[in-house]
Amino acid sequence: MSGDNIVEVRDLHFSYEGRKILDGVNLDIPRGRAVAILGTSGCGKTTLMRLISGQLRPERGQVLVDGEDVHALDNDGLYRLRRKMGMMFQVSGLFSDLSVYENIAFPMREHTDLNEDMIRDLVLMKLHAVGLRGAHALMPKELSGGMERRVALARAVAIDPMLLIYDEPFAGLDPISLNVIANLVKRQNDALGTTSIVVTYDVSESLKVVDYVYFLSDGRVVAHGPTAEMQASDDPFVRQFIHAEPDGPVHFDYPAKPLAADMGLATQ
Repeated sequence: MSGDNIVEVRDLHFSYEGRKILDGVNLDIPRGRAVAILGTSGCGKTTLMRLISGQLRPERGQVLVDGEDVHALDNDGLYRLRRKMGMMFQVSGLFSDLSVYENIAFPMREHTDLNEDMIRDLVLMKLHAVGLRGAHALMPKELSGGMERRVALARAVAIDPMLLIYDEPFAGLDPISLNVIANLVKRQNDALGTTSIVVTYDVSESLKVVDYVYFLSDGRVVAHGPTAEMQASDDPFVRQFIHAEPDGPVHFDYPAKPLAADMGLATQ
């Protein structure tokens, strides 16, 4: 593994119940950079993140994180590696029986030896960064969807991990919250030298905060490059995706038989 890369993915294959999701994915995530993985819904973005974090095992291929082969690790090794990661899940994943404060404090208590006074200060700082310090005593069921996403982000950055994975970080946010979260992602990356992977289909926001972009389609990387280069690209897939064009290589309809055949109608 190159010392310049914190993540390396080589010839990664994965299927769900016989349906191919990833079909030979190769990519590198350089240290200290913010990288977006873009693609339509169902193209394998979230599956790729679960493979990188060891939540799933591939059919074949290799994932290296900080020089370690993720899927060759035993449970203890994987647990140690995950201490270096923070993840904002697509569905937030907050503990429903814990308050906002306790949700943020949880990884600090789990992975550090900090005393409760220090944990309190850090929790309030993390919540202040996402505009929710005043909501620390609320329960998850009392939060709006956007507030829940912001708490999930605060928890992901709770212990300043070396690798941050954001799975659809901009989903369900109003324009003001969305801008705050986008700025926080960039500040976290720049100030601490953290590596960030932003998995999303929100092109306009992700391109504001990342240095490099990978595009996934049909289980493969179809294009990649520096953000500015991708924005100026003439590649049909990239152009269609970035500019939200209705016509191009990305099809809206899931593959199916002709409508007449599915409905049992005679064809002329």
